[in-house]
Amino acid sequence: MPRFFVDVPLICGERLALPDAIVRHVHVLRLREGDPITLFNGRGGEYEASLDVVARREAICNVVRHNDISRESPVWLGLAQAISSGDRMEFTLQKGVEMGVSAFQPLAAERSVVKLAGERADKRVVRWQEIVESACEQCGRTFVPEVRPILSVEQWLIQAPQADARLLMSPLGQKRLADVAVAPASVWLMAGPEGGYTSSEEGRAIESGWTPLKLGPRILRTETAALAAVAAIQSVWGDYAC
Repeated sequence: MPRFFVDVPLICGERLALPDAIVRHVHVLRLREGDPITLFNGRGGEYEASLDVVARREAICNVVRHNDISRESPVWLGLAQAISSGDRMEFTLQKGVEMGVSAFQPLAAERSVVKLAGERADKRVVRWQEIVESACEQCGRTFVPEVRPILSVEQWLIQAPQADARLLMSPLGQKRLADVAVAPASVWLMAGPEGGYTSSEEGRAIESGWTPLKLGPRILRTETAALAAVAAIQSVWGDYAC
């Protein structure tokens, strides 16, 4: 069943005019009056609805029923990802959503190839949030992770939220996930850009209380490292049955 994110309050029994972006999807999918759809607004649960009007430039649905379901991970997982180039960042966001990441913090690292500031940075964050919302539509999540404004590594280390475990992907790491903590309720994971963090950045992170983590003997690319760590965290502490 087609599933759409709408950033508005949803009330059972109301008629809702769908946003233009969803109207375009309705036409691409060749949906018709009476077809069922699923809506969610990121505030919990999802709503059964049916299309009442499908016109050239509008689509109106009837919101029928709320289903109080959740597909969130039992461990809250934040990913502080250094900005990567090309499609790598978008890939990390999309797959991170599918794998249960709860929040994304883009970081401007010294070795980040892409440099973003001002209006250009704001537009990129908006684009990344759209990718996250689309990934939620696809994978069935009922809460939408936030993509936070870009910070430098130094800014992030000063104001990073507390968590039961704060893990830094690092070649210097010696600990395994099983050595770090027992079933933490919240985890922040910090992953580097192409070329990794500089020794200075890693040193400041370790001084700030981040635990250097190494998954194995092989060097992972930036788009692989964070997702491999997220999968491992879900396997050890989350909802992946192994």
